[in-house]
Amino acid sequence: MKKIILLAILGLGILSCTTQKSTKTMELPSEWKHTTNIYEVNVRQYTPEGTFRAFEKHLPRLKEMGVKTLWFMPITPIAQKGKKGTLGSQYAAADYTAINPEFGTMEDFKHVVNEAHRLGFKVIIDWVANHTGWDHKWTKTNPDFYLKDPKTNDFQIASGMDDIIELDYKNPAMRKAMIDAMKFWVREANIDGFRCDLASWVEVDFWQEARPQVDAVKPLFWLGEFDELENPDYGKVFDASYIWSWMHKTREFNEKNLPLSDLKTLLQRYSDIGDGSMRAWFTSNHDENTWNGTEYEKYGVFAKPLAVFSITWNGVPLIYNGQELPLKTKRLEFLKKTLFLGAHSNPSCIISTKPC
Repeated sequence: MKKIILLAILGLGILSCTTQKSTKTMELPSEWKHTTNIYEVNVRQYTPEGTFRAFEKHLPRLKEMGVKTLWFMPITPIAQKGKKGTLGSQYAAADYTAINPEFGTMEDFKHVVNEAHRLGFKVIIDWVANHTGWDHKWTKTNPDFYLKDPKTNDFQIASGMDDIIELDYKNPAMRKAMIDAMKFWVREANIDGFRCDLASWVEVDFWQEARPQVDAVKPLFWLGEFDELENPDYGKVFDASYIWSWMHKTREFNEKNLPLSDLKTLLQRYSDIGDGSMRAWFTSNHDENTWNGTEYEKYGVFAKPLAVFSITWNGVPLIYNGQELPLKTKRLEFLKKTLFLGAHSNPSCIISTKPC
């Protein structure tokens, strides 16, 4: 019965959403970012090769699927000092203006961006502005770019994650260097935007300073990892934000048998934010899949209804690579190789029922 009720409320929400969208389209500029969806690409786990060129073979499949925007997880080199696991975290950068050799070369990345553009995709990249790895080149050239731990007189570890260190946003020179690095990718690779990791861990006035300068190179799409219910000021800077409160509440709805009114109340709070920004609706991403479980582990029988909701409610649909297969209960490792596509690089093997 609970499942039927949820499906019913989702259906009503979809009908309501149709009305909202038609009104909103008249009010907002007819830019691609207001009608897009986002597909998160984990290059490391996508193919046996784990390279841009190998991933590029899948672009026709994703186009047929209806994907419009590709979000590449961090493409920069990974710091080696203090790295975690066998491959290290992609979120511990060693250089903001270079390519992770694990994925290929700068020319390989430009090639996949150009091919994506040719096929009609937009491309955004993950931007990790709050912290770097321990041997990022700035630790040698500009150690004053970092916060210091008064107890150790060494770089300050970022919130207990000992493979990363915090940048000092009180330093104007560091801010300029960060903005220049963001401009680099727009000019060098012609990307279309950024997904800003832990955006609310960085002072909002940095984003207020950075966005107009980077947008002056080319108007971009800015997706921030923050919940606007918790950080409303950031919603004035970013085009779209996360729905952490909704993600946690829907899991509790399944596991703790919460009343349906809790979901309705939360949806109303998101709707009350207004038209200044959009929400990215999802049931999984790289963090959730790795550490907290797949959508089928978290939501059980509600996994599919919530997936329908996330791609039909007013906002930006966001899916993690592999959800389309689906992965069911298979988690992708964060720090070592785990293929979600099995042993095949050939896209026809993924969508065909015939053996390859």
